[in-house]
Amino acid sequence: MREVPPIRKTFRESVIWSVIVLVGVLHFGLCRAGETRRTPPSASADTRVAVQRLATDFTLRPKVSLSAALLSAVLEPAATGAGTPPEANSVKSFGAVGDGIQDDTAAIQRCVARGGVILFPPGTYRITAPIEVRLAETGWIAFVGNGTARLVMNGPGPALRFVGQHQGTADPKTVQPQVWQRERMPLVDGLEIVGDHEEACGIEAIQTMQLTITRTLIRETLHAIRLHRRNRNVIVSDCHIYHNRGIGVYLDDVDLHQINIVGSHISYNQGGGIVVRKGYLRNLQVAGCDIEVNMGPEGEPTANILIDSTESLYGHAEIAITGCTIQHTLKAPGSANIRFIGSDAKGRWWGALTIAENVLSDVVTNVEIVNARGVSIVGNTFWGAGEEDLVLRNCRNIVVGPNSLDQNPNYAHQGPYRGGIRLEECQDCVINALQLADISGKEAAIVLRNCSGLNVTNCQMTGCGPVGILLDCVSLSRLSDNLLRSPSSEESQPGDGAFVAVRAVNCRNVVVTNNLLQGSVDCPADGVLLDGNVILSSDASPKQ
Repeated sequence: MREVPPIRKTFRESVIWSVIVLVGVLHFGLCRAGETRRTPPSASADTRVAVQRLATDFTLRPKVSLSAALLSAVLEPAATGAGTPPEANSVKSFGAVGDGIQDDTAAIQRCVARGGVILFPPGTYRITAPIEVRLAETGWIAFVGNGTARLVMNGPGPALRFVGQHQGTADPKTVQPQVWQRERMPLVDGLEIVGDHEEACGIEAIQTMQLTITRTLIRETLHAIRLHRRNRNVIVSDCHIYHNRGIGVYLDDVDLHQINIVGSHISYNQGGGIVVRKGYLRNLQVAGCDIEVNMGPEGEPTANILIDSTESLYGHAEIAITGCTIQHTLKAPGSANIRFIGSDAKGRWWGALTIAENVLSDVVTNVEIVNARGVSIVGNTFWGAGEEDLVLRNCRNIVVGPNSLDQNPNYAHQGPYRGGIRLEECQDCVINALQLADISGKEAAIVLRNCSGLNVTNCQMTGCGPVGILLDCVSLSRLSDNLLRSPSSEESQPGDGAFVAVRAVNCRNVVVTNNLLQGSVDCPADGVLLDGNVILSSDASPKQ
C-alpha cells in the first residue's frame, strides 16, 4: 500500500483533530442542554459514538476522505441501532448494581427522574418500594430490559407504578396537550418482574394514555398487571403472565375503553387470568392467547376470563374473545373458562360480546353467561366440561352458532366429563348447527328450561344420552331440521335405558318439525306440534 506523504499526513492529522475538537464541543453543548431541556440521552450518546468513529476512520483508514468519514460517523450509528442507550444511560450509571442483593430502588428512581429510555443491562435488580413514574414529570419513558434483566420486588406494592394525568376518553378532542407532549405511550419491554413479598405486585397504571407492555414476564407476584381509575388504549402483547397468587391482568374499578391483550401466555394465576370488576369497560379484545389454570383449589369460584358487571354503574360491553386456547382446571370448585355476568348495579343487561374460534376445555363449566344480551358464540371447540359446556341464564338475543361439543374419549382419564348446553330463563335465542358427540349431561345434552322464543335448528347429535333435547316449560319455540342419533350397539352409550331424542314437559306453542330422530319422542300432544319428523326405531325402520 502506498504510504501517505508526510506533508499530507500532517495536514490530515491537523484536520482530524480540529474536527474532533469541534464535535467534542458540540457534544459538551448537548450534554449541558440535556441538563436543562431534558435532551434525550441518546443524542449525547450518538455524538460520542460519532467522535470515536471519526477518529478511527482517520487513524486506521488513511484513504478515507473527510466527507466520507463524517458521513460514516453520523449515519452508521443510526443503521446499527443508535438510540439504544449505552452503559452511561443505564440504571447502573445512576448507582444500581444489579447483583440481586443491594437495594437498587433509589438508583433506579434517580434514573427514572431523568426520563427517556431506562435501560436495564443484564442483571437482577432488587427493589423494596415501588418505582414511581409520574409521567408529567418524567416525560416520555420506556423501560427496556432486552430479555436479560430481572426486577425483584422485595416490598409491598407494584414494582412499577405509572401515574398520568389523562382525564379524557379515547376521542382525540378530549386528550389534553400535555398528554401528547409528556405522557403518551409509556412502555415496558423485555423485563422480568418477580415478586419476593406477599404483597408485591407487578405493574400498575393510573390515568395513562396508550400504556404498552410487551415481551415482559411477570411471576410470583400478587396481581401481575393492575389497571385502575382511568386508562385508555392499552396494549399487552407477547407477554408471560405466569404463576401469580392473585390475578394475571386485573381491570380493577377502571374506566377503560380500548384494551388489546394479544399473543400472550396467561397461566397459573390463582385469582383469575383476566378479571374485570366494577368500573366501566368498553372495547376489550383478547386474541391469540393461551390462558389456563387461572384458579386455585380454594377460595371463591373465578375463571380464566371473568367479566363481572355486578358492581359497575355502567356495565361492561363490546368485548371480543377470539382465537385462544382456554382451559383448566376441573379441580377448582366452580371453575369456568369464560364467565360473563352482564347485569350492572342499576339492573341493566350488557353484552355486545363475541366468543369465537376458541378451544375450551377441562373446567366445571366452559362458558357461563348470566344476565346478558347481544352475545354471539360461534366457531368454538368445546370439550372436557365437568358439568356443562355452555350455560345461559336469564339472557336474551343470544346466537349460539356452529360449534363443536365433543367429549372425546381420548381425554376420559382426565375427567369425569359430562358436557352439553343449558338455557334457563332465556328469550329470543338462536341455537344453530351444533355438533354434539358423547355428551352425558345429567338431564339431557341440550336442556331448555323456562324459555321462550327459541329457534333450535340444524344440530347434529350422536352418542348422547339419556335424552337428546329436553324442553321444560318452554313456549313459542321451534325445533327443526336436526339430526339426533342414538349410539349404536358398538358405541358406548351414556346414561341408562333407551335414548329419548326429544322430551317436552309443560310446554306451550312449541313446534317440532322436519327432524331426523333415532330414538323415542316423549312430547304430549297438548302444547307441542309434531310435524314432518322422521323417527327411526332401534332397527332403523322409519316412522312418522
